[in-house]
Amino acid sequence: MTRNENSTGWLFVSPALLFLGACFLVPVAIMGVKSLAPIHETDWGILENYVRFFSQKALLSSLWNSLFISAIVAVGAVLVGYPLAAAIAFGVPDRRQRLLLVLLLLPFWTSYVIRSYSWLLVLAPNGIINSTLKTLGLITTPLRLNFSVFATTVGFVHFFSMLAAIIIYAGLRQIDKRVLLAASDLGAGAFMAWRRIILPISLPSVAVAAFLSFVMCIGDYVTPQILGGNTRPVLPQAIMEQLNRSNDLPMAAALAFILTTVVLIVTALCVPLYRTRTSA
Repeated sequence: MTRNENSTGWLFVSPALLFLGACFLVPVAIMGVKSLAPIHETDWGILENYVRFFSQKALLSSLWNSLFISAIVAVGAVLVGYPLAAAIAFGVPDRRQRLLLVLLLLPFWTSYVIRSYSWLLVLAPNGIINSTLKTLGLITTPLRLNFSVFATTVGFVHFFSMLAAIIIYAGLRQIDKRVLLAASDLGAGAFMAWRRIILPISLPSVAVAAFLSFVMCIGDYVTPQILGGNTRPVLPQAIMEQLNRSNDLPMAAALAFILTTVVLIVTALCVPLYRTRTSA
């Protein structure tokens, strides 16, 4: 019976495995092979593109910029999304929570490019932030907010905080409110109940929200290009530069393979943590 169940299980997951192999593993393998080829016929070794990456300060900085911005965005999205998810899960009647969840989904119905350009207008020298600060007399000259790491980070946090709120909300909904009532009867205050009950139970969903925010941020090209410009390029911008300006496909493949490897490493580090929290 166990052998038949295993066979049936593999039969059901085989279409997904075939799709994953055809649409992910095969392209990644082709990209990895292409990254070993030089752009010109030279005496370079097969790892020359990777040597060029680690020897060029601009390319190496693009990787650190991607890691730094993605880490800040992951933390920021959780810090913004967690209170919002908690307010909906515990402070709103059940019959109204669906409406608020729909409102959380509204930003995803807007074009990603339009949202980026909207933030570009808000952060412009004559945008609403600088105009308000001038009106209050806090500044005399406009602040340089757009085309910066700050603008890129703000845009990303806005995009992914709603996603983080939805994911964390799903984790908070698993908490039995009777447990919180019991904790209150035993003398636990709101902060103690959150620290001893709510936070440990919601940590897996927080980890998933941070992980998805990190992964989606580190591979994004549109937002850094629109909001950040070329002040501190990230790795996806460096990849596009190799394709558009240098026409160096092997180097672009090497950069993309490095980016994919970083994502896989982060995934490998997060999965055991998530399993530990879930089993606990």
